[in-house]
Amino acid sequence: MKRTVPIGLLFSTDGVYGRIGAACRTGALEAVARVNADPARRVAFAVVERDPGGVLDNYAPLCAELLRSDGLRHIVGCVTSSSRKEVIPTLDRHGGTLWYTAPYEGFEASDRVVYLHACPNQHLLPLLDWAFATQGRRGYLTGSNYIWGWEMNRLARQTITAAEGQIAGERYLPLGSVDVGQMIDEIRQTMPDFILNSLIGPSSHAFLSAYADLGASDARFAPDRCPVLSCNLTECELPDLGHAAEGLIAAGPYFDTGAAAFASSFAAAADLAIRTLADLLDAPGQEGKDMTALLDTDAGRASGIDPQTHHVPQRALIARVRDGAFAVLRDFGLRRGDPYLSAGWTEPAPAGASPVLRVVS
Repeated sequence: MKRTVPIGLLFSTDGVYGRIGAACRTGALEAVARVNADPARRVAFAVVERDPGGVLDNYAPLCAELLRSDGLRHIVGCVTSSSRKEVIPTLDRHGGTLWYTAPYEGFEASDRVVYLHACPNQHLLPLLDWAFATQGRRGYLTGSNYIWGWEMNRLARQTITAAEGQIAGERYLPLGSVDVGQMIDEIRQTMPDFILNSLIGPSSHAFLSAYADLGASDARFAPDRCPVLSCNLTECELPDLGHAAEGLIAAGPYFDTGAAAFASSFAAAADLAIRTLADLLDAPGQEGKDMTALLDTDAGRASGIDPQTHHVPQRALIARVRDGAFAVLRDFGLRRGDPYLSAGWTEPAPAGASPVLRVVS
């Protein structure tokens, strides 16, 4: 007989991040079904779901509600840094763990979070390495006006400057805004070598559509001359973008190139979360242990989760959208998660390096 362990899902499936939340949720539910159907597993999961509806203020109370469920200590959820930071104090109070399955901007290592997607040394720095070698070192930075855009562009600005490049311009939009005209005008005037797009949701879609129109009317802004780069755009948004995504360059740990097992890196990360959690809880008596204790087991040591930072190694892939799908251009290999860039700005983290700081703000 399998032991049944409750786990929470905390994803918004509508609002600005609805596509991403739905992709993570689907990946998690499919992984739960595989774990529950596996006769070799001694644990099965009972899913308890809450949907914050894209409203930031809903995350903490719904997280608390999940953790008040009998025996529930693990939640797979959140797709934004703002929502993740909202729930960490609640996780601290209730002794819970969040399994976070979206890319983020780094500079965090909470004992209450396991980071299953890429951080900057696994996405942004390889992406800029690729751009410097193939396009040039003059970048235009866009971003949504919240922590992802601020931090990604801060890191990009520092990296470009350190490489003796130039920032052609930098502009932000409020979350959900589609007023991209000024960005497009500035790009036309400044003629950068590439654009780093840290916009999200409808803002990103509107920008990419307007930029595709610019490229169609002016060859200087065609994708092969001045591409748009992204660290957070995946397959789940391509149907909404259509032709506007053609030529876009993205960085990530996983791409569906036609023969892959998952629809996007969000689904792949959610699957990794569920499988890893099942491995950690498969032995009897593990359910009540916190992550520190779980990682100090044979299963924990085999999991690949860094016991100090709670990040996992990821492949650093660069891919281009061609004919509506991603094609991998460059594989920088497996990189250990280095959220504080302790190994520097441009080099992969050595196996023994550990970050000095462990701060959540």
